Amino acid sequence: MTFCDKTTSRRAFLAGTLGAAAGACALHALGARPSLAAEAQPGKPNLRFGLATYQWGMDWDIPTLIANCTKAKVFGVEPRTSSKYAHGIELELSAQKRSEIKKRFADSPVAVISIACGERMDWPEPEKLRAAVEASKAYLKLSHDVGSRTLRIFPNQFHPNVPHEKTIEQIAKAAGEVGAAAAELGQEVSLEAHGGAGDLPTMRAIMDQVTQKSVRVRLNCDNRDMLGKGFEENFGLVQKFLAHTVHLHGLKDAKFPYPQLVSLLVKANWDGWALMENSDKAPDRAAALTEQREIWDALVEKTLKAGG
Repeated sequence: MTFCDKTTSRRAFLAGTLGAAAGACALHALGARPSLAAEAQPGKPNLRFGLATYQWGMDWDIPTLIANCTKAKVFGVEPRTSSKYAHGIELELSAQKRSEIKKRFADSPVAVISIACGERMDWPEPEKLRAAVEASKAYLKLSHDVGSRTLRIFPNQFHPNVPHEKTIEQIAKAAGEVGAAAAELGQEVSLEAHGGAGDLPTMRAIMDQVTQKSVRVRLNCDNRDMLGKGFEENFGLVQKFLAHTVHLHGLKDAKFPYPQLVSLLVKANWDGWALMENSDKAPDRAAALTEQREIWDALVEKTLKAGG
């Protein structure tokens, strides 16, 4: 599906300092400024770096979030909702407040790439499952209203005395229902590889039963992704279902093969946002965010120069 926003004159103007406005109209770019010097071309990989506010941005209000991300040259953010973070992007917002937030980001160099809610599709209790699906639909509307194009949800767990096959079928069906609502709003549902039911072989089994193209798999850079036949094999299981967002963690962690991830994304011509979710204690988080972005850019640049 294409999320090219034809009303991005202001954003296109800002993006012009880094390249052609056509690059800003690519999926999920929405006028955001790529941190690499080279402008992406259609059908070419475009691996941009963004921030998930869990946890480095939890106490940053919107002006601070924009200022710190601008300083770090990180032009995409994913606010975490339902956690009472300082940015205040929550379901309770009025239509006017949502419009004001959308305009605030539209008038800045920073775009809202995704909204991260904590709703999960694994509940064995029918009433809890129904509440999660309906809440996800409400978060989709919030995402739409503040200018985001993606909602993150969870699979999430297997449960005692419930066959795995039944849980997989339930997650697929529930995600599909959310996906149908997303399609009507021009949104993408990013089903994150999170929790006991979030290993990549299970994610493939779920996606084999999802018919809504708006539902995609978000990689979560978990060490278990390397189990079995290895990371490349597990990546291949979900490659055709990849969302336009990936969650990174600390890029200094040598346990996870980030260079291999970048290489596989480049080979897949992936066009999206790698959103850093970092809980490391940093005395200056804006500086630490800059450092993480620089590590990512260097990995991408090295991979592109090597031809993938």
